[in-house]
Amino acid sequence: MTADAGWGVKWNVDRRIAPVHRLDLRAEPGGWPELDTRRAEVEAHFAQRAADNPHLWNGPILLLRDYAFSDGVLSGGFRQTDFAAFTFWRDAGWRDLGMVNAFALAAIEGVDGGFILGVMGPHTASAGRTYFPGGTPDPSDITAEGRVDLHASMLRELEEETGLLPSDIARDEGFTGLFDGPRVALLGRLVFDAPADALAARIRAFLAREGQPELCDVAVVHSEADITREMAPFAVDYMRARWAARGQAVAR
Repeated sequence: MTADAGWGVKWNVDRRIAPVHRLDLRAEPGGWPELDTRRAEVEAHFAQRAADNPHLWNGPILLLRDYAFSDGVLSGGFRQTDFAAFTFWRDAGWRDLGMVNAFALAAIEGVDGGFILGVMGPHTASAGRTYFPGGTPDPSDITAEGRVDLHASMLRELEEETGLLPSDIARDEGFTGLFDGPRVALLGRLVFDAPADALAARIRAFLAREGQPELCDVAVVHSEADITREMAPFAVDYMRARWAARGQAVAR
């Protein structure tokens, strides 16, 4: 494992990026046994975090317990826990405690190839960190059939965080998975019929109208020169993979 400033630990075992053609994800019972027995520690830790940031809310979330990835199909079972347990796990450095944070992000791409990432607001648990709109799924992403719909989760977060609507998307080109130990980031390539800078201006106007938006700004990335240390490693890896697919030079 290697340290990753601002993002915990990278698990180098089976770290890869690959297209994901289909999701077969279900909700299952069972909780989080590794942390259920440490509830007092979890609650004390969250109380301290909430004292530092009163805007934090301990709501229910879904984490992936077991998964398999073969022939482009990601399958597995999600279990319900809460944000307090997730925060305890994250702040302890993403140790292997039986769960994986699997989530879908809207990889916004302008018609000119520029990318748009969101900058998390100061009242959020990830203040200042920069990545594509999206987040950890919650029980609202469970369908009537007991499936976990990460595509719907991505589109909901896109609208809530940026004001962009599913109807604004010119092309939805599916998911690319970045498998990185405690994280499975699913980047949905969403291409819009407008240049990235124009989309960014539209999003900023939306944020200015919101009372307390989740994002405080957006970052436009056209090339390696636009990458900052605040950007999530999985977002950077994704953009570099897209540039490589286009035949652009990727500096390191």
